[in-house]
Amino acid sequence: MRGQVSRPVMPDLAAKAGGTVDLVIGASDGAIGFFRFRFARRLATSESMQRKGVDMDKQKILIVGGSSGMGLALARRCLEEGADVIIAGRGEAKLDAARDDLGRPDALETAAVDIGREHEVAALFERIGRLDHIVSTAAAIEGAYQLLPEIELEAAQRVVESKFYGPLLIAKHGAPKLPPTGSLTFVSGIAAYRPAARGAVVAAVNAALEGLVRALAVELAPIRVNAVSPGWVDTPIWAFVAGEKKNETLAAMAKRLPAGRVGRPEDIADAIRFLMGNGFTTGETLQVEGGHRLV
Repeated sequence: MRGQVSRPVMPDLAAKAGGTVDLVIGASDGAIGFFRFRFARRLATSESMQRKGVDMDKQKILIVGGSSGMGLALARRCLEEGADVIIAGRGEAKLDAARDDLGRPDALETAAVDIGREHEVAALFERIGRLDHIVSTAAAIEGAYQLLPEIELEAAQRVVESKFYGPLLIAKHGAPKLPPTGSLTFVSGIAAYRPAARGAVVAAVNAALEGLVRALAVELAPIRVNAVSPGWVDTPIWAFVAGEKKNETLAAMAKRLPAGRVGRPEDIADAIRFLMGNGFTTGETLQVEGGHRLV
């Protein structure tokens, strides 16, 4: 036995389609075979589906840690998209070098700040005023990668100040400068998931930062707060981790990773750019680690 029933359905959907919508049910041996919707023309794509993310043209973006590595790559990306960018960091010499490298004096400012000192963070935000997005890639880990008997509290405190207290102060003083559509994005790291000997302090601080991100996403809503967790990325920070064995260490990891290579600063910049632009992502930690957690 074969049969077919056709009748107009969902008149509201038909109106949006600009034509008739038929529901066609095919039956064979008493069983419904399939459903098929037939439209006079394709449904108009909604505005939200058309959007590819927030347009960065003329957006004002603060990047703490923007003088090198991931932050520098993000600054370059945002400038290319037409944003006005402020890069901030502790070292004025590095900021000057980054400014020369980026070569966009019309759209780029620099600001010297120690984000572990609240009065400097407060002064920074008071000076720069309104912002659309805030990012921090800052990490002061020099001396922190040591076995427990050799670790010095001062080195551990620098990590905490740059990767926990710093983001906390940035959120405290920066959030009031953001619109409801704005975002805060921080950088944690693979050590929170795959800790190793000598990495206890960094692993703990990365995990704490991700907890802070989730809490801030609730407290500061609708401002979005997220983190990116990079794997092993070839940046200058590796001089403090592996010293003269940097290239050898990164090459060995590249052979282990499913991605077949270690990360580049641009990989992390892409991930941060996604989080800045996606209006439906908050309280998340985006893993960008080449499959490191799988090996």
